[in-house]
Amino acid sequence: MPVAFRNVDASPADDVRTWPYEALVTVIDRGLVGDWQPIFADLRRSPWGKVARRVEQYLSYREPGGVSTLFALAIERARADAEHADRAEVVARIRNAVNGCGLTNAEFARLVGTSASRLSTYLSGKVTPSSAMLVRIERAARGSQHTSDSGTSAMR
Repeated sequence: MPVAFRNVDASPADDVRTWPYEALVTVIDRGLVGDWQPIFADLRRSPWGKVARRVEQYLSYREPGGVSTLFALAIERARADAEHADRAEVVARIRNAVNGCGLTNAEFARLVGTSASRLSTYLSGKVTPSSAMLVRIERAARGSQHTSDSGTSAMR
């Protein structure tokens, strides 16, 4: 039987992001795995969002172990997965920039002010560039595309 809320203006069928804090605590304390699924889904969707912060707040004063460990691990895993996806997106953006510009990796690296070996670490995902470097990479790619486009059309 699904968990029921008492003394709160919400239903377990409502979006978990609209649940009052007390409802969230009720589900964590008295719910079963099926009741926890909306919380876990929101943690995956928004690992640093409102629900994740509320769960963290509750876990900060709840006895450790058991369900507390499960929810703490769910937040940790959701954040690790999100960070992995963000890094993969950065790698894809760098690869698009380098591959679309018509330069060798070494030439492109010089263009953005880094070494070919450092660019290689960005392309492999071993190192994540600073935000300033990512902007330079994307700006250089756009600039080199315009240069190669205008050079091609000037030759026609």
